[in-house]
Amino acid sequence: MHSSTSNSDFDFARAIPDVPWKTVVAAVALLTLAATAAWELRARTAGYAPSLNDTPDLWAEQRAKVRPDSLVLVGTSRMLFNADLDVLEQAFGRRPVQLALAGSSPFPVLADLAADPGFHGTVILDIVPAMFLAPAGSPPMAVSQKALRRRDEWNHAQKWSHRLGLLLEERVAFLKQEDLTLGQMLKRLPIPNRANAHIGPDLPPYFYTVDRDRRGRMFAQAAVIGSPLQQRVANGWLPLFTLPPPPSFIPVEQFQQMMGQAIEQRFKDTARHVATLRARGAKVVFVRMPVAGPLVQKEEAIVPLAFGWGRLVRENGVPAINFADHPELSSFTLPEWSHLSAPDSVEFTKRLVPHLQRALNGPGETATVATTRPQPASG
Repeated sequence: MHSSTSNSDFDFARAIPDVPWKTVVAAVALLTLAATAAWELRARTAGYAPSLNDTPDLWAEQRAKVRPDSLVLVGTSRMLFNADLDVLEQAFGRRPVQLALAGSSPFPVLADLAADPGFHGTVILDIVPAMFLAPAGSPPMAVSQKALRRRDEWNHAQKWSHRLGLLLEERVAFLKQEDLTLGQMLKRLPIPNRANAHIGPDLPPYFYTVDRDRRGRMFAQAAVIGSPLQQRVANGWLPLFTLPPPPSFIPVEQFQQMMGQAIEQRFKDTARHVATLRARGAKVVFVRMPVAGPLVQKEEAIVPLAFGWGRLVRENGVPAINFADHPELSSFTLPEWSHLSAPDSVEFTKRLVPHLQRALNGPGETATVATTRPQPASG
């Protein structure tokens, strides 16, 4: 019996259109090139320039450079912007490894260094109390944890993709993951939020560059007081440093108790990690970078200076440098209240170096007194 599903029943010939394929390929290539050039021109006209994206891959690459005796910078975007690597290298004879992360809590990175049995170098830790004490599951903690996961799970395909990305990002302006991807651009559509929806505030626009050593520099335009970019960045910080309302499904008293317990645990864990590092011969210095304007009050409302910075200094017994205690460190203008301009960051680092040298080489390396006197309202 003849099978109704024999192979011969499905034999067919695909008809290939009789078109000039070389011309089609050339036309597609030209259209792609023209569209790419137009998008690149539009990005540059809007003020973008070729620069690296500060990705977890770039961070993981720097983390891999940490040696047992390295000088390591840990902290938030203030350390990323304000610490000039060339000045520090000249002062200490070795190039620092920049592990600070914008929008992060540096606590997971500190814990990671403490868990590295071979590390006995120097840690300069930038502390913004509201960021450092951020609870587990919060966005600042997620930033650091994402970078650490990439270090631990970094495969060969991701490494090669990162290396290719570096070559392109150094030459092409529109490769800006924080601003010009489709997902980021869709977020800027004027769609109203749903009633009673708790939507997080928008992040400030892209306003800095990083190099392969992760040295961050503010755009010159962002440092011009009154410029549109400076205004957007400055006004972007205020909602980010405003506490959201507590969740409606947890009683307020219970939520406050949970937060209090989490903060207490963070103090204990910090003391344990610092003690572990110092027991191996590592040196740790706390630094409080400049902050100005309304951000001073915003940060104080989240974590009072005496409770956050003051307690961390007292309980860890390490040298501490608070910018507000030193006129030469507190006399800078912060264009958007949170970071120094590129030229000022170099001068600030030069002025910070003597304080770091005394902290690292002083007798007994005892902690400085944590003062809580009012800070200047402007840089």
